[in-house]
Amino acid sequence: MGLVSTTAAKQRHDGAVTELDFDVSGMHCASCAARVEKALSSQTGVMHATVNFATSRARVELDAETSDVDTLVRAVAEIGYGLAAVEPTGSPAWADENEEQRMWLRRVVVAWPLGAAVLVLLLFWMEATWARWTGAMLSAPVQFWAGWPFLHQAVIRLRARAANMDTLIAMGTITAFAYSTYELFAGGDLYYDTAAVIIAFILLGRYFEARARGRTSSAIRILLELGAKDARLLVDGEEHMVPAGQIVVGDAVRVRPGEKIPIDGVVVGGASAVDESMLTGESVPVDKAIGDSVAGATINRQGVLTVRATAVGSDTVLAQIVRLVQEAQSAKAPVQRLADRISAVFVPIVILVAAVTMVGWSLVAGDPSRGVLAAVAVLIIACPCALGLATPTAILVGTGRGASMGVLIKGGEVLERSKRISMVVFDKTGTLTRGEMTLTDVVPAAGVEEPELLRRVAAVEADSEHPVAQAIVDGARARGAEISPVSSFEAVFGHGVAADVNGARIVVGRRTLMAEAGVDVSSDADRTVARLEAEGKTAVFAGWDGSVRGVLAVADTLKDGAAAAVADLGSLGASVVMITGDNQRTAATIAGQAGIDRVMAEVVPADKVEEVRRLQREGNVVAMVGDGVNDAPALVQADLGIAIGSGTDVAIESSDITLLSGELDGVATAIRLSRRTFRTILQNLGWAFGYNVGAIPLAAFGLLNPIIAGAAMAFSSVSVVTNSLRLYRFRRA
Repeated sequence: MGLVSTTAAKQRHDGAVTELDFDVSGMHCASCAARVEKALSSQTGVMHATVNFATSRARVELDAETSDVDTLVRAVAEIGYGLAAVEPTGSPAWADENEEQRMWLRRVVVAWPLGAAVLVLLLFWMEATWARWTGAMLSAPVQFWAGWPFLHQAVIRLRARAANMDTLIAMGTITAFAYSTYELFAGGDLYYDTAAVIIAFILLGRYFEARARGRTSSAIRILLELGAKDARLLVDGEEHMVPAGQIVVGDAVRVRPGEKIPIDGVVVGGASAVDESMLTGESVPVDKAIGDSVAGATINRQGVLTVRATAVGSDTVLAQIVRLVQEAQSAKAPVQRLADRISAVFVPIVILVAAVTMVGWSLVAGDPSRGVLAAVAVLIIACPCALGLATPTAILVGTGRGASMGVLIKGGEVLERSKRISMVVFDKTGTLTRGEMTLTDVVPAAGVEEPELLRRVAAVEADSEHPVAQAIVDGARARGAEISPVSSFEAVFGHGVAADVNGARIVVGRRTLMAEAGVDVSSDADRTVARLEAEGKTAVFAGWDGSVRGVLAVADTLKDGAAAAVADLGSLGASVVMITGDNQRTAATIAGQAGIDRVMAEVVPADKVEEVRRLQREGNVVAMVGDGVNDAPALVQADLGIAIGSGTDVAIESSDITLLSGELDGVATAIRLSRRTFRTILQNLGWAFGYNVGAIPLAAFGLLNPIIAGAAMAFSSVSVVTNSLRLYRFRRA
């Protein structure tokens, strides 16, 4: 199955089964997604349906013999939502996502200043006629323009005989507004400020929610932009610069040093070192010669390569990574918001209680006016003011506190997932390690001083562009070695380098080069290289005058604090796993230094996703920590994706939490802060619902008039905000 972009419909025919993607409009909560999913699943010919609220996308498996797409569209429309098949040639949906964010932002900008003005007017000048009428006029645009999406959706839900959070918001604010309008003429207390402030807070939450959903397409967009835009097509030996999309299988392209390889292919001319870190996450470039395979979006670092295209477009490695990210996003079930689950039952009960209250007072007590006041009190006390504040205030304070500590948390669903994390999987290169080669060992032979060995080797390696050579030169300079000029420099691709330094021929590289240059490798040098390679390091011989005079080694070293971070996670009850594309020996060495017992080595990018899935099937709730493009699908597949801020943009966009500083102690801090914030949300929701539920009976029996109900709502809101503000006291362990 080929690449599926965020805007392309996917149809997969497997026998009589067709799989289709749809855009879903009108969803405002996880319960909306569940309702659409239920409607789709109940249709004839639908074998399986999943709806992802975060991406506003539905995936449906249809029996091609009996299914009818138009029937699906009508079924979803009947419950108040929109369903549109995504065409393969469809335009990008990113503009629509941005427009949704702008729509909510425009309403926030209007609702907040007007709501604040109404609150001040009615708080200090409730008895003044001018203030009462001004408050009414200022609250009207908040209620009927800024709050229009809630009112509109509530009407749609009503027609479909359903209720959700929009119903609760519309019911409460309209009740407060209508009652206030009555009292505006009757001379009683007004609640315009209640309606306006409720709408302002909930609009702010919707805006941040829309921003979070927009990040899913950002991750895909960044991935797609990694590929080369142009290619040097070879026709009869001449280069022609053409768009990369015009290359077809079998074409030959030339790639110069520093350029991206535009397609997947096989090297048919030249030799070079290719930086594959964008796809593999590994820091050391891979030597490529005739017959070797190369992948699109990787970077040619040294020589000129001629590559014959074997895969283009949706068949490239980069395209498959895009597909993996999309599938992981679609497979992740949306987190059901507690407020919406409860509101599905809460709203009908409140309406029923209000109706029974009015009828009871009118028929049993014979006091219709008292019944109206009691019913209004029931609706006002049930108004979701504190409920609307419960989640956004905790998220705003928690994420704000995290940002001040270098931890970016992307939304409320992240907080809910983090509380159950039982296993943390670390990518090795660039996450646990520094992601760059460093000179670690200098072992001179008998009779050779270390400064002399470094000076001679660094002089030869200074003219080489190979990363191992650069690490040796940087390490020699850091140790104070002076680099002498050389002559007769020669690089033997894949084996090493040689040059004349002050009259002596210095050879640096592998055993093969030593043999070709007539340099004898002693048994001591052999044992030294074997020991260093057993430690996961890259070792080279250095020789002159017919003998090996020393051995040098470079390696990607463990980050400072990595071992402490692993131990800290253990104290949280989470087991730690390391995953890497490196060989078992190198992986075991790094894992041992970090204090990690379980290692997954030699794992190719596509298999990282499968390894995460396997850990999840074992019953683990998995957090994935990574920084490379190849980590992006695994970050999305994991229950919690944590990206190192110094890593690639796509890893950051695909993750749930980003550590801006790149310090690994932020992983435990992020999990602790997420758990603490989610616990605060639960406390807020418990208080908001509990307060309303406890006060509803008092209102129904006439023991709570609308004035007291309004005060109770204000108090519950203050308590929720105060509880959320306690998150500012959160500190690192």
